[in-house]
Amino acid sequence: MGADVSPILQLEVPMIVVLGRRELSTRDVVGMVPGAIIELLKSADDELELLVNNKVIGLGRAVKVGENFGIRITFIGDLKKRIAALGGDAAKESSAKAEQDLDALAEALLQNQG
Repeated sequence: MGADVSPILQLEVPMIVVLGRRELSTRDVVGMVPGAIIELLKSADDELELLVNNKVIGLGRAVKVGENFGIRITFIGDLKKRIAALGGDAAKESSAKAEQDLDALAEALLQNQG
């Protein structure tokens, strides 16, 4: 694997911050109207999940940034797990070669940060 990972670092990936989850009956979903409130079973002080490719890569707390919301990261998974999350289904390979490739990519990304 080549050491130049700068093109990879330019890619944009969707990130999701999960505010909460709630199961509702079909009747409740069909009956929704503007102004309805859905109570989430999560305290306002609880940490929020940070997802990439629907995989949790970290946790954080909601913050206000000017007139916008933000997330202050309180925990972030190790680099190899974050890279695996970026890979989607292709990252599910568990072969020794895939593990070596993941190690090499993680090392190259770390070297490129400095």
